[in-house]
Amino acid sequence: MPKVVDHDQRREELARAVWAVVARAGVEAATVRAVAAEAGWSMGALRYYFATQDGLLRFALEVMLRRTPERLRAQLATGQPGLDRAQRIIEELLPLDQERLAEGLVWLAFLTRARVDRSFDDLREVGWRGERYVCRLAVAEIAGCPWPADLTAPLPGEVLEAESADLHTFVDGLTLQGATFPEELPPEQVRHLLRRRLEMLETAVREDGR
Repeated sequence: MPKVVDHDQRREELARAVWAVVARAGVEAATVRAVAAEAGWSMGALRYYFATQDGLLRFALEVMLRRTPERLRAQLATGQPGLDRAQRIIEELLPLDQERLAEGLVWLAFLTRARVDRSFDDLREVGWRGERYVCRLAVAEIAGCPWPADLTAPLPGEVLEAESADLHTFVDGLTLQGATFPEELPPEQVRHLLRRRLEMLETAVREDGR
């Protein structure tokens, strides 16, 4: 009886192999040959799914950009709205374990690649808008207002929208330093800095509502 092949699972394996190579050596190192070796596949088996490096890289980034929303939905389905859940939401973007550290390194590497390869512009835009949306979600949690309707919808009022933009910049800084200098900014310090920033945000929102 012929063996049943789960093609979706095999593509996921390749995506993970791409992330591993990119996190270790950068986007340019993620050749078809290097990814095949990382995954323990033959070149012919890999080319059955992806004929070119660009197709392989794009797929790996698309998979990564799908994973974060899945984790966010799980967080939003638990607990009560407020500061604690806002922190858990933002933490899904930060390099706080090996999986999220690899994602952070991969995302930073692809952003660098996108500066010279315009074919990644759409994914770069989706990633940026997705992160801004997550920051708006966190601010909405703290302010007690409805979640934004979609990726581009601003929060009501200038103060909340400005706080979302400021939080986005802060999170990018934590991601960059936490991913590239983990010995200087370990996960417990990242969590501490984030908590302090969200508490400041909570104070600012409360004062604006007076």
